[in-house]
Amino acid sequence: MALSMLRSGLLFLCLTTIHTCNGGGQNCMDKHQVVGVLRQMEKFLKGQEMRFTEGLRIMKSKLATLQNSVSKLPQADQSAAPSVCPSLEAPVHGTKFGSKYFISHEVHFTCSHGYHLVGPGTRVCQENGSWSGVNTICKDVSECSSNPCQNGGTCVEGVNQYKCTCPQSWSGSSCQHQTQTAPPEWSVMNDPAFSRRPRCAKVDRAQHCSCDAGFHMSGTSDNSICQDVNECEVYRLDQGGKLCVYECVNVPGSYQCSCPRGYKLLPDGRSCEDVDECLTQQHNCSRGTTCINTGGGFQCVSPECPRSHGNISYVKTSPFQCERNPCPMESRSCHLAPKTVSFHYLSLPSNLQTPATLFRMATAAAPGRPGPDSLRFGIVGGNSRGMFVMQRSDRQTGELILVQGLRGPQDISVDVDMSEYSERTFQAKHVAKVHVLVSAYDF
Repeated sequence: MALSMLRSGLLFLCLTTIHTCNGGGQNCMDKHQVVGVLRQMEKFLKGQEMRFTEGLRIMKSKLATLQNSVSKLPQADQSAAPSVCPSLEAPVHGTKFGSKYFISHEVHFTCSHGYHLVGPGTRVCQENGSWSGVNTICKDVSECSSNPCQNGGTCVEGVNQYKCTCPQSWSGSSCQHQTQTAPPEWSVMNDPAFSRRPRCAKVDRAQHCSCDAGFHMSGTSDNSICQDVNECEVYRLDQGGKLCVYECVNVPGSYQCSCPRGYKLLPDGRSCEDVDECLTQQHNCSRGTTCINTGGGFQCVSPECPRSHGNISYVKTSPFQCERNPCPMESRSCHLAPKTVSFHYLSLPSNLQTPATLFRMATAAAPGRPGPDSLRFGIVGGNSRGMFVMQRSDRQTGELILVQGLRGPQDISVDVDMSEYSERTFQAKHVAKVHVLVSAYDF
């Protein structure tokens, strides 16, 4: 209606101008000028009409979209879909990781030492308000089934533990240490290196004899001798704990602590510390490889990028990082492949107390670009056999957690991935290949 009124007003103005000129007014336009003005007005009106029509079309489209969205909202008398799942309890003799029960959140389970997991180690809260998988239980396992006793030792079952009965000349929790050939008594006998003559003096016509520190008197008063005290054996028999962190060596009149190969004795005389062969240049790694220090030794590594296949190929950007080459726009498989692949090496002692956080994985947005609004973490490969769980620690970070004690020496690999999403749309995936190098010792 407004456009029609505008058109009528302009037409009235033109007719009035023509009529005035016909009446003999001055400054009148001729016929061609009037026709030109009318055509310009007609073009102007047509443009206004097109813009008006396009505005109406856009408003109708937005109104239809709004009506469609409102129609999908649940009615007051309809039961809304559940937004959380029921709470889950940790299995008996087990532990639960994760305390949020919202849709898409995960809960992880692990079992105490002496038990193994039966059922899924991870359950996901589904959109229908139920948990994926079945209930998880922890089943008792035989401690001796893994043959923990070395060098011919016999394994004896206990309550959630085992004990190794070691053959002669072997000792330790797993019969892993070779003992001395000295007799088991706290006094060293029948060895000239561990015997000394006493110091004697006559006092009031009576002879008094004494021994140096670390020796004791043995024999009769007429034929006495100073025998060495085996401090290592005395300390063990008194059940006072470990005199040395690794191994106690008896010497005449005293004792010394020793460390295994690849370790050095600390100034306290009883503790051992790993020798970093990589830092001290005591390795034999060739060019093109990288030295990785481990408990008691080292490894020379040169991780390789994934092999190229199809449109997917990688380039090594650092000794421990590979990045995917740009993908063709039409290749969906290439976009779903990991954008980055990184390599990590962790050196751990045996019997590390669990649970222990070993590795963190986080996202970082490029400057000026918004980061993902959600992340998903998971374990996608390796030979870890349920020894680890991967869970979110905050909005932008995930943690790899060791949940079972490890005995070395052994090399365990675990592959974890982090998927980035923006408005529930997949953006990119990153993979971290973690190698855990477990020492044979717990120090």
